[in-house]
Amino acid sequence: MKAYLAIKFYGDFGNRQLIEDISNALEKVGIDTVVMVRDVERWGEVKFTPRELMRKSFSEIDASDLLIVECSEKGVGLGIEAGYAHAKNIPIFVIAKTGSEISETIEGIVKSVFFYDDPSEIAENSEFITLAQDRDAPRGN
Repeated sequence: MKAYLAIKFYGDFGNRQLIEDISNALEKVGIDTVVMVRDVERWGEVKFTPRELMRKSFSEIDASDLLIVECSEKGVGLGIEAGYAHAKNIPIFVIAKTGSEISETIEGIVKSVFFYDDPSEIAENSEFITLAQDRDAPRGN
């Protein structure tokens, strides 16, 4: 199963470890992730115009079984990616650090919200485990 991980990132890659920790936790339950900054931009080695980046993002979302949005920090791009996935009937799940505020608009289109204190807890989320085991699950919110 493939998930597009939408997460706010920074030019200095200050949350690189968080991205890797989340991806590793999901991989433990059988969910492979694609993250634009890591897999397409290769941590800054490849540069795209904003238009190219969004085109590539949408293409990666289209090729994914689900979208996981890390919402500990708000970001316009996260909303765009979630809205696109919703319009394409791709299931959306939110993960966020405990205590994070999730916008009502995001909550209105997601299947579930999972709060964590440590990214390793994501591998213990029964919903992700079930998803990974049910690879033939049909798309749809």
